Amino acid sequence: MTHQVHIIGGGMAGSEAAWQLARRGIRVRLSEMRGGGDTTPAHNSDGLAELVCSNSFRSDDDEKNAVGLLHHEMRACDSLLMAAAAKARVPAGSALAVDRDVFSAEVEAALRAQPSLELVRERVDTLPTDGLTIIATGPLTAPALAQSIGGATGADSLAFFDAIAPIVYRDSINMDVAWMASRWDKGAEASLAMGGDGRDYINCPMTKDQYFAFREELLAGEKTEFKEWEANTPYFDGCMPVEVMAERGVETLRFGPMKPVGLDNPHWATAEHPNGRWPYAVVQLRQDNKLGTLWNMVGFQTKLKHAEQVRVFRTIPGLENAEFARLGGLHRNTFLNSPTLLDRQLRLKSAPHIRFAGQITGCEGYVESGSVGMLAGLMAAAQIAGRDWTPPPATTALGALLSHITGDAEADSFQPMNVNFGLFPPLHDVKKKQRKEAYTERAKVDMADWVKTLA
Repeated sequence: MTHQVHIIGGGMAGSEAAWQLARRGIRVRLSEMRGGGDTTPAHNSDGLAELVCSNSFRSDDDEKNAVGLLHHEMRACDSLLMAAAAKARVPAGSALAVDRDVFSAEVEAALRAQPSLELVRERVDTLPTDGLTIIATGPLTAPALAQSIGGATGADSLAFFDAIAPIVYRDSINMDVAWMASRWDKGAEASLAMGGDGRDYINCPMTKDQYFAFREELLAGEKTEFKEWEANTPYFDGCMPVEVMAERGVETLRFGPMKPVGLDNPHWATAEHPNGRWPYAVVQLRQDNKLGTLWNMVGFQTKLKHAEQVRVFRTIPGLENAEFARLGGLHRNTFLNSPTLLDRQLRLKSAPHIRFAGQITGCEGYVESGSVGMLAGLMAAAQIAGRDWTPPPATTALGALLSHITGDAEADSFQPMNVNFGLFPPLHDVKKKQRKEAYTERAKVDMADWVKTLA
């Protein structure tokens, strides 16, 4: 099959871009190196759109949350990733979490069913010199291709570390100590709709003394050593290793992943616990697969060595005998300085036949990566059809994220970003308490009009 668009990379962005093109009858060659004898330091399979870190797409609330609004907008554009997530969804309160194996299988099956798409398991080492191309290789781009990109851009790429959280077997958790609950029962309605009971997280409670002892263990635990080429690479705040958070202050973890607010421990209440009903800190675990056999330690991405992870995390009440399906890890992520290198249609200014999509552009998060892949696919489809491209309004989540990547951010201080209301044009005349609802209401109206421009 002679392709019209070559997509390199079968992750979130590449899969979504391929879907948007193929469903419009455009001939696509999708190149994915996993399954062809190559892999990355973070992937465990050769499945398309494999989730290598959390299994959560974060909040699904499209009334007060920017990422929930982005979910809404992607669904309006017939997103494959959102459709697959709906089929793979597992209870997680108001969050959209999925069984990662089911999700990947759904994405790959949908793409293989497209007659105009050819999936090829191959590693591409150099940027194509002609033909419409979308580079969606993500932050773990293979060294040879990364070198080729560096040669084409003439600029140093932005790089930082990303860390992966451990996954625990459910039957190894001591439920005589831990208990099921969501903070203030938040997301109960969404949970019930998904077959949950409104108490979707396993909570492991700590007293003040246990918290301080645990923090000291994190600080003292043996860490992964950096290679020479990694020496000055910073962390992205959205995936900060738990021990790095611990280094930032005594209470930092209690205001982050170990926040106890809204969690009333029934074990302590019935036993008249000397510390009262409210834990000083809590470690939460979120369901990671549909069977409910695997649970993800929320916010516990780590650079501790594997043996240290087992030792330290088993000091958490309820995890004394924890068995781990996957231990945490650390890998380097690489991103372009997109405001300098890319135009408003994600095209490389020095080689406009090449578009970039996904995390390599400097967005952060599964949903953000997929949404930028979706936009790259829609842009290429418009170009092939000879239509002018109309970008999504900056008042929408899609438009705000695209604007950040392609020019609104300061090039000298450009950093990877999750979608957030700080990227939206401000509404100064709306009271602060009503501002999030106002942002989403405005975005939905503008999005409905923009979707009509798509063919």
